[in-house]
This record gives sequence, C-alpha cells and structure tokens, in this order.
Amino acid sequence: MSKMRYSRRNILKGGAAAVAASAFPAPMIWAQDIKNVVLRQAGTGVSAFNEVAAKVKEDLGFTLEMTALDSDAVTQRAATQPDSYDIADIEYWICKKVWPTGNLQAMDISKITNYDKIAGTFRDGKLTPDSVIAQGTAPHTVGFVEGPGSTTFSTQDSGWMTLIPTIYNADTLGIRPDLIGRPIESWAELLNPEFKGKASILDISSIGIMDMAMVCEAMGEIQYADKGNMTTDEIDKTIGIFMEAKKAGQFRAFWKSFDESVNLMASGEVVIQSMWSPAITAVKAQGVPCVYQPLKEGYRSWGGGIGLSAGLSGLPLDAAYEYINWYLSGWVGGFLMRQGYYSAVPETSKLFMSEDEWGFWYEGKAATGDIVSPGGTVIEQAGAVRDGGSFLDRMGKVACWNSVMDENQYMVRKWNEFVAA
Repeated sequence: MSKMRYSRRNILKGGAAAVAASAFPAPMIWAQDIKNVVLRQAGTGVSAFNEVAAKVKEDLGFTLEMTALDSDAVTQRAATQPDSYDIADIEYWICKKVWPTGNLQAMDISKITNYDKIAGTFRDGKLTPDSVIAQGTAPHTVGFVEGPGSTTFSTQDSGWMTLIPTIYNADTLGIRPDLIGRPIESWAELLNPEFKGKASILDISSIGIMDMAMVCEAMGEIQYADKGNMTTDEIDKTIGIFMEAKKAGQFRAFWKSFDESVNLMASGEVVIQSMWSPAITAVKAQGVPCVYQPLKEGYRSWGGGIGLSAGLSGLPLDAAYEYINWYLSGWVGGFLMRQGYYSAVPETSKLFMSEDEWGFWYEGKAATGDIVSPGGTVIEQAGAVRDGGSFLDRMGKVACWNSVMDENQYMVRKWNEFVAA
C-alpha cells in the first residue's frame, strides 16, 4: 500500500514554492490561530469516519467535528438550521432542496486544486463522450450556479459550484445468497412473494421512490416517461403497488440508516432489500455472506459533495477550502473506496491504494490477495471479483439518480401515507 502522505508540513518542507503553490489555493493565511479553528460538519454516516477527522487534525492542524445523521435529517438541518454547521456533506438531490434557502455559499472553482481531475459525471454528466445521462437529479444539473448569491442553477460550468463533489456510487439490491439459494437478476424480485416478510426498503422518500420505480418498471407495471420526475398519476400507481405489497406482509421493516440495514441483513431477518455499499461491507466484515447484486435493469445512482455554510468567512473559510483540497488529494478517496465507493477524483485516490485494491474496486479485476474494509477487516480473499465488475461496467449501467421531482411535496405526502399505513 502506498506510503504517500499529504500534509502541509511535508509539502512546505524544503521550500519548494512551486509545489506549495500548486497544493494550496492562494492566498492562504496559515498562522498559529489555525490550531484553534473548529469546523462542524453535518452529513450521513456513510462518510463520517473518525479516521477522517483524525487525519484532518494530523495533516491540516485544525479540528473537524462530524455529526452523522440520516439523509432526511441532514436535509432538514441544512435547510432550517444554518448556524448549526459549517460544512454540509450532502447528496446532490439534497442540494436541490437546500440551495434555494440561501444557507449555502457558491464555491469558486479557481480555488479547487484538482478541479480539472474531477470526473465528468459532475461537470457535464458524462463518463464518456458517448454516455447517456440517466433520469433523475443528475449531479451536474444542480452542480453549478450563475454566481455568488445566485439561487438559480446553471446549465453549464459557470465557475461557481454548489457542492464540491467527493464520492458517488451505483446502488442496487443487497441479498443474502446463502438464504436465497438461487440467482437474483431483476429489481422485480423485491416484491416476489417468495420473500414475504423478508424484504425491506429504505424509508427516505427521494431515494426509496426511485427504488420503487426500478421495481415497478421491471415488473412491467409502469413505463415511466421520466422516473426522476413522475406525474401525480405515476406517483399514485407506484405507491399503490407497494402499498398492496405492504398490506400482504411483504416487508419485514423499513430503514433509514445503513446501520439498520446492516442489522436486518446480518441477522437474516431480511434476505433482499434496498442497500448501500458500506452496509454490504459491514455485513461481510461480520463474516456473513452478502452480495450487492447486479441487476439487468441497471443501477440507481447517487453523488455526494461538500457544501459550505453561507455564514462561513475569514480563516475558517480558508480552512474549509484547504479541507476540500485535502479531501480531493487522494487519502479520503482511497479510504472510502475500500467500502465500495468511487472517488470524484480517481486519479489521486489511486495513489493511496495498493495495485491489488485498485484492480479489485475500480477495474473489476480478480483480487490477488486479501481485500480489506476501511477498518482493516478482511472482506474478500484472493480470486474474488467485485459485484458488478469495473467502474465503467457499473456506472455505465446507471438507469436513474436519486431525485427531487417537480411534484415532490405530493410525492412525500403519498410516501408518508405508505409508511404510516
């Protein structure tokens, strides 16, 4: 594994001015006061690791306080409690709800060292020139604004970003292959009566409704014009199909945090469910068989990024930009890729992974040795191949993104009725 370190001390040591200038946005004011800076970050538990906060303290000198919440709670805090955080570690669909409040500030891409290395998904929506942009709230559609103070999303790279992208992934259903005992190939299996009482779906409306849409379309029940922007009639039909399944006893439970999904799957109470990559990793770390199952209809995707509070200024704002540049410099990307995520700047993350790790997680190659989780637990052994294959195999089969629809209020009301029924 690479021994490279990214720290201000190492970069500045030796007086390499050109290296220092390329590593940090200028001008930067770094005095003794930096040790007293505390940045409060609110985000979901899938990226709020103590190891990251400790590494920030070691490399950058200031304190990062992380608060881990579920997606709905993060959205509510970002939209209604602007004084409670400095950094919002959120998904792009959340940005669509939060940005109009004015609680986040536009970020100047000229201060982002590795901006030119950020994956095309976040800049123009395309992994390759021939890529077809999937339905839903694709990150690039809410990634730029017209300028500082603007509440209008820009349709092109304006030089001002809403979020600086950090991680993303292609999500699918998690299964217990040892308890199912046969191949699973379609999203439609989530409502297969064979799994009555042993299925689950996540209770986060903007994500769960997209899983529902993948299932309903796979069953041949609904053909959506745009899964990411349903009509009220399509919402009614989608929720109605799942309401019937719920009344028939299809679901063991609903979940909001990946910890809950881990417990359901590891215990065997659930054998097929909506799931996130770190939850799969956590189940495997317990020695329990769990597969992030590739499905013929494709994946539901999401992207996350770092947003800055509108009230952040002065030295704390400088520290926040340095934190972002440090985040994109590779260590965090390599760390989070070990739970199955993709870094928004893969080129730098590769430097902090072994050749075997990179081959397994990114290139879809068979492992030549043990593959470990971010915590160091062995989760795969030599010969294993990542579920779904390479980065292009997985992200190239994205059918939709987590989404906030034009009829969002109506959808959320119907979703809440479904959960409460």
